[in-house]
Formats: sequence, C-alpha cells, structure tokens
Amino acid sequence: MGFGSLWHWIIVLLVVLVLFGRGRVSEIMGDFGKGIKSFKKGLNEEEDKPATPSPRIEGPAHEAKPASEAAVDPKPADTRDTTR
Repeated sequence: MGFGSLWHWIIVLLVVLVLFGRGRVSEIMGDFGKGIKSFKKGLNEEEDKPATPSPRIEGPAHEAKPASEAAVDPKPADTRDTTR
C-alpha cells in the first residue's frame, strides 16, 4: 500500500467525510471555487485598465532642443591635432 494507491485515497476520503460531514466538505469546496472565480476576475480587471503614463520631469536641465538646433553640430567633424 503506497502513497498513490487507490485504497489509500479511499480511506483518506472516508476519514475526511466522517470528521467534517458531507455538508461541510461541499461548503468548503464551494468557497474554494468562489475564491478562484474572484481571483480570475481580479486578474482580468488588472488587464483591462489602461497603463498610466509616468510623470514627466520638466525643467531647464531637461528641456529638449528644437530639431533645427539638434541637427547642427557646433564642433567641426575633424578635431585631430595636425600641428606637430
């Protein structure tokens, strides 16, 4: 008689039914099912909510340059020292 044998589970089931009674076991299973449904509903509600954008940081250090200024580089492309 091992852990997974059929007789083992029948005896365990009978002991549970004797200790708790048939009505109490069905009540526990009903509450368990309601809990699972509530959990799934909560997960679906989280997926339905739109994602909130993160707050934007604004200030003088974080100002974006206009596209015309950003494209122009004030330094020359060749910065090698040619004087030896």
